[in-house]
Amino acid sequence: MTRKPARMYRKVEGQIYTRQEYMGGIPNCRITQFDTGNPRADFPVSLSLGMEEAGQVRDIALESARVSAVRVLEKAAPNGYRLKVRRYPHQVLREHKMAMGAGADRISDGMRRAFGKPVGHAVRAEIGAEILTIYTTAAHIEDAKEALRKASHKLPVPTRVVIRTASAA
Repeated sequence: MTRKPARMYRKVEGQIYTRQEYMGGIPNCRITQFDTGNPRADFPVSLSLGMEEAGQVRDIALESARVSAVRVLEKAAPNGYRLKVRRYPHQVLREHKMAMGAGADRISDGMRRAFGKPVGHAVRAEIGAEILTIYTTAAHIEDAKEALRKASHKLPVPTRVVIRTASAA
């Protein structure tokens, strides 16, 4: 069965399901790496992708955003960045799979209020929550902005870039 569009899972509504030990058949999280780039270096500038609306982001969209950001950064600054996925997708998404296609209208009601089977994971975040953070040098700020701009196109909620510099203390 095909994957449903992200707009079906974007809104924050209903109870959150996180206790995986009580559920069976949950697919694995699609995010392969939460920390990429150069983990040992100290970078003075951090750029974060913050959410402007409360919403849910599926793990597939988060991984796609991470891959597109890393692709831009690898070309521009091969060893001059560190990208961190700041949120872990704890929310388990459930879906009541119904028959679709021609002739399915007489059984389209299905079970009312069906609980559904687990189909994936999502991050449930509020306004201002930071999803991705890039640590880099002052020379690569524009490249990091471009990477976050391209990553934001993969996410189902509007986002903005927040820039912070390390204070000289």
